[in-house]
Amino acid sequence: MTVALFTHAACLDHMPGPGHPESPSRLAAVLQALDTDRFARVDRIEAPRATREQLLRVHDARLVDDIHEGVPADGLRRLDADTAMSPGSKDAALRAAGAVCAAVDLVLAGNTRRAFCAVRPPGHHATAQTAMGFCLFNSVAVGAAHALAGSAVERVAIIDFDVHHGNGTQDIFWSDARVMYASSHQWPLYPGTGAARERGAGNIVNAPLDPGAGSVEFREAYTKTVLPALEAFAPQLVMVSAGFDAHKLDPLANLNLETSDYAWVTERLVELAERHAQGRIVSSLEGGYSLTALREATAAHMTALLED
Repeated sequence: MTVALFTHAACLDHMPGPGHPESPSRLAAVLQALDTDRFARVDRIEAPRATREQLLRVHDARLVDDIHEGVPADGLRRLDADTAMSPGSKDAALRAAGAVCAAVDLVLAGNTRRAFCAVRPPGHHATAQTAMGFCLFNSVAVGAAHALAGSAVERVAIIDFDVHHGNGTQDIFWSDARVMYASSHQWPLYPGTGAARERGAGNIVNAPLDPGAGSVEFREAYTKTVLPALEAFAPQLVMVSAGFDAHKLDPLANLNLETSDYAWVTERLVELAERHAQGRIVSSLEGGYSLTALREATAAHMTALLED
């Protein structure tokens, strides 16, 4: 099995500020973990920029224009308490969203069955109208809308195992029954959304986990809630918001996942994709702020994607 890896050096040029947890070292750690003989079969592809048309499928024109036109000449432009733009941020965000769209195209064309986008900034907190939570554009949402607009795909599932709930993805697809958004996340925690009662048009599946929860609770949430819902939905394309900050080493939250849990959940998603989606999976990096955990979990995720 060959997996396509989309990335771009421009994604290292987004600088949200000194001491900010969403630093370029995160992506450097991910790429270091994948630069071994273990991943020699991975096809490395340079991520293109997302087009305005692709972005406007999920984002309001005012947000798209603001990111394009509001690039600081130097220093930082702060969008909220957690989110800022530097001179390199626009191109990084365009490459991140463009990577997911290009990965979708490659997978749907049958040139590979699985792809991983090693990009930043993350995206799942960006709503249709607002950049927030370290995120500028919602890359996975842009890719899902791209898949629905340009092919015979009618059902896309987005699985989000980041420790923070992807409020932006939920917001964008709240009333769109063509997209199932399924999230496991710590509750309560930023951004305050993700209660089990939040159901959208019946296409939203939230599996909140109590602070301190670990492997047992995580796997139970998937076995009892997330995976049965995905089976019933029968997606034709599986997309993953791959945040690795539920790991026990991560400093920004209080879940206690092991590296093996990321292998386990990815294996289950591979099985799901084989049954319903011709094996097609597009995954994209979201959160994860322990560099050790990022290296280990990314390697576990990619190993599972490589398996037949």
